[in-house]
Amino acid sequence: MAHDTIVVLDFGSQYAQLIARRLREQQVYSELVPWDATAEDVLAGRAVKGFVLSGGPASVYERGAPGLPAYVLQSGLPVLGICYGMQLLAQALGGRVAPAAAREYGPAAVALAEDPSPLLRGMQAARAGSDPADDGTLPVWMSHGDRIEALPPGWRALAHSANSPYAAMGDPAGGRYGLQFHPEVTHTPQGAALLRAFAVDVCGAMADWTPANFIAESVAAIRAQVGGGHVICGLSGGVDSSVVAALVHRAIGDQLTCLFVDHGLLRQGEAVQVVETFQRTMAMRLVAVNAAEAFLADLTGVTDPERKRKLIGNRFVRVFEEEAARIAAGWRVAEKIPINNTIPTETINGTREVGFLAQGTLYPDVIESASGGRERAARTIKTHHNVGGLPADMTLQLIEPLRLLFKDEVRAVGEALGLPAEVVWRHPFPGPGLAIRVLGEVTWERLEVLRRADAILLEELGEAGLYRETAQVFAVLLPVKSVGVMGDNRTYADVVALRAVTTDDFMTADWARLPYDLLARVSNRIVNEVTGVNRVVYDITSKPPGTIEWE
Repeated sequence: MAHDTIVVLDFGSQYAQLIARRLREQQVYSELVPWDATAEDVLAGRAVKGFVLSGGPASVYERGAPGLPAYVLQSGLPVLGICYGMQLLAQALGGRVAPAAAREYGPAAVALAEDPSPLLRGMQAARAGSDPADDGTLPVWMSHGDRIEALPPGWRALAHSANSPYAAMGDPAGGRYGLQFHPEVTHTPQGAALLRAFAVDVCGAMADWTPANFIAESVAAIRAQVGGGHVICGLSGGVDSSVVAALVHRAIGDQLTCLFVDHGLLRQGEAVQVVETFQRTMAMRLVAVNAAEAFLADLTGVTDPERKRKLIGNRFVRVFEEEAARIAAGWRVAEKIPINNTIPTETINGTREVGFLAQGTLYPDVIESASGGRERAARTIKTHHNVGGLPADMTLQLIEPLRLLFKDEVRAVGEALGLPAEVVWRHPFPGPGLAIRVLGEVTWERLEVLRRADAILLEELGEAGLYRETAQVFAVLLPVKSVGVMGDNRTYADVVALRAVTTDDFMTADWARLPYDLLARVSNRIVNEVTGVNRVVYDITSKPPGTIEWE
């Protein structure tokens, strides 16, 4: 089924992903594509109902600045330009853009015109009555150094701010609008209402992007891709791989075998918990493999985080191929087919053999690992083991049904699939595990120190009822020692850093304001209960500029 689609053209804004996500929150399907994608690439195979032009760091009058693709206006479809996108529209249609006398970054208030058009009317209605001190203006988030000096012919002003005479402009008859502010960020409280008005009221898109529809379509797509073959699903116990496993299991049943690899880099008690949950509670076929020695041998002497990720990703695939070959032997025993430790994808006696690896890759993984192709405008921040860390000669074909979903969408799908709450709401855990939370060289002894510290943190967080109030919480073992004093004796021991963040999309995050009393309890317990640690610190860095994980 081809969903009505709002295409978001990415001109390099840090908020571009949020535009697509906010539209999906309104149950309207949206996809992000590079601004310079061809008309055929953008329009073919999609039921496009309108375009959103994102912001961007360039100025439209600069040499070499990204331009407005001709097909956008030629299509006759509604268009919403945001910040740089607004300026592109103005420039392309005969308006004038110039540097502003004063830049405008951060919160601002916009006053609407007498008839603000259907686009802004919904925003106005959402604001009405929400604030007793309402003075008729709307709070928004600005981030620009240029502004519209003259409107295109036939357009009119829809809103203004103290610094922007045209904070919003429109050609309502043509379904074309421009906004100087950013409706996609939470700092524009009524921004979601505006985006819904554009997608549904202006573009006429069907609001049918729901978990139920996603499940039905994913199940059909998996069946079509796999046919009569078999799938190995890399299961970690986290929400991403668990939702993938549930989707694939619903699609092909016992053609799926879940493979849980204990790489020795898991949290305390995690391996036992995963096996019990999926074998007993969810009745899936699960094979558990302990490969800790192999992973730790690969990591001996390695301190570079990118090298860690690539080594772990490579070992993961090799373990999967080896175990998949062993599993496949049972399926092909009647045919006496030699395996030779490879996973064939050709058809044998009418039945396709093992050739698929299902995994829980999400859209933020793809964006942060992007270095080319469809995500070429992005910059590689860190390689995720299941995106950039896969070896080029991997013989398994990938099934990644969540590749274009954000974390909150995955959780909604998990709930619709009936997964246990402790799985759906489990905090994210990186594929490389504790290897990227033990900074410096990874050894079994250092892993054990971190495991105990991390368990104390999570236990106290749960006791305080704050697990669901935070998005990701963990401990990090630093590659430094500090001087301390215990029992009148000098100590020289390890430092543990605590990390807790709040976020709803994992593209940006803020540090969690955990109660001081809670932090004090955690610190006291770690120093007293974890041998070799004499200092605990708390990370108060947001994303950006930091990432959530330290490596």
